[in-house]
This record gives sequence, structure tokens and C-alpha cells, in this order.
Amino acid sequence: MSRWLLRDDVPRGDDYDQRWRDLADSGEGIHGEADLIGALSAGGSVLDAGCGTGRVAIELARRGHEVVGVDLDPGMLDTARAKAPELEWHLADLLDVDLARTFDLVALPGNVMIFLSPGTEADVVANMARHLAAGGRLVAGFQLGDGRYRLADFDAAAAAVGLELEHRWSTWSRAPFVAEGADYAVSVHRRAMAAR
Repeated sequence: MSRWLLRDDVPRGDDYDQRWRDLADSGEGIHGEADLIGALSAGGSVLDAGCGTGRVAIELARRGHEVVGVDLDPGMLDTARAKAPELEWHLADLLDVDLARTFDLVALPGNVMIFLSPGTEADVVANMARHLAAGGRLVAGFQLGDGRYRLADFDAAAAAVGLELEHRWSTWSRAPFVAEGADYAVSVHRRAMAAR
């Protein structure tokens, strides 16, 4: 079972969203992920994998992107559907979801990689790669540290399915990544363009 569903110490659904509303009300920017994802996808299609309550997906759709959201937490997805019923939402596990299409960008924001079922991370990366169009990008941001999914393992999983590291930052606002002492990474891996 996913680490996320095993946790009972985190707010879910509308309670989870309240944190973001409070931040926005205080003047904090809450769309760093959408800013970067939007720039990298250049108006293309986006799969928000592990979309939660839809904060990123809804903002991307507001900016004109075609967005599909997937999450395995029904309470989080209920909130997303209530906020944006016009968008396409799927209750599914990233490990085996099959949307029968590809996207210009697959996004895994919000620490998705560290909340997966232990031992499934490489298989999730492979499944997300299957949803990438030629030249498409896989973008993931997650916390680093003892006992967490290792960046080297993430890179190896991406390389195993033909994705190459294109960019790495320490924040969604593109602060430079310094490996020593890093506690967060945003990684962009890209699928090669199809041969012509």
C-alpha cells in the first residue's frame, strides 16, 4: 500500500486545501509548480500524476493547458472534482494506470515519489514514461534525505526506460541544485524525439 494512504497524520481533501488557501491569503505564491510545468510544456498536454486536490492541474488548465489528473486517494480526488468538474480526473494507482494516450509532460509534484508503495518507484517511473510522447518530459519534485527514495535510484529508473536528465534544480523556481546537503530536488527527464 502507498505510504500516503498509510499516513493518518495528514489532512486530506478540503482540510488539505485549507493550507494552500491560507498561504494564498497571506500573499504567498502557491503556483511554483504550475509556473515551471507550464514553461516546460509550452502549452502542451499535461498528466498531473498524484494530483491530490488538483491545485496544480487546475492552475495549469486555467492557463490553457490540456490537463488530466490521476490520484489514488478518493478524498483528495473528490475535492479536485468538486473544484473543477470540467476536468478529467481518474481514481487510479500510478503503478498500473493506463490512460491509453500520451502527454507532452508528466508531472509528479508534491512529493509523489516518496509516498509510493515501497519498492514500486521504478515501476511507477516506467509507467509514467509509457504515457510520454516523443520528446516529452517527466518532471518530479521530492524531498531527499535518510530513508527516503534516493535521487540516484530515480535517475537510474528514468534511464532504464530511455529518459535522459535534462535539468535539476533545488526548487520549483529553479534555484541551483547542489548535491551536498540537498534536501529537495526538482528533476526534468526527457524522452528522445522519435527518429524521422
